[in-house]
Amino acid sequence: MSVVRMSTTKDLIRAINFACIKHTDQRRKNAAKTPYINHPVGVMHILTHEGGVSDIPTLIGAVLHDTVEDTDTSIDEITQEFGQEISGIVAEVSDDKNLPKAERKRLQVVNAPHKSHKAKLVKLGDKLYNLRDLSKETPQGWTEERVAEYRVWASKVCSGLVGTNEGLEKLLKEELGSHGVDFPVASDK
Repeated sequence: MSVVRMSTTKDLIRAINFACIKHTDQRRKNAAKTPYINHPVGVMHILTHEGGVSDIPTLIGAVLHDTVEDTDTSIDEITQEFGQEISGIVAEVSDDKNLPKAERKRLQVVNAPHKSHKAKLVKLGDKLYNLRDLSKETPQGWTEERVAEYRVWASKVCSGLVGTNEGLEKLLKEELGSHGVDFPVASDK
């Protein structure tokens, strides 16, 4: 019999601390090389303040969403630390780094509609945060063409998430539309 673990505010703070430790030496690819942890915390902020999300497991999934993909953290470690529900969310939003980049990107588009509601929320917040970052400045090593390609790809991924959170979807539509990229929201269908 599996044990259902209830997530509390204490668990959220523990997850933020865990993510801070795991991402300690990582930096974003902007000119200021801001601490990477700003990204997962920013995704949580988008979910709570702009998406109206208050579900603790979703917020924990948001702050941990890049730990497996970008650090030495394993899904087993997430399960041991935070339980099956959280590790399930993190697993759903993590790419398999053993696959070629083009395949990982293709799978994000194909698999987006089949994610759990909580994983879809994390994906929406993650993509919105990244798109806003791209509007502020082009990451070091990126061309304008790569930025444009990212926007089109992100629109395709997020199209599979339509119907998850109307507020976040409208913000994505505005962000993408300001760069000439179409994104349908549920009210468009």
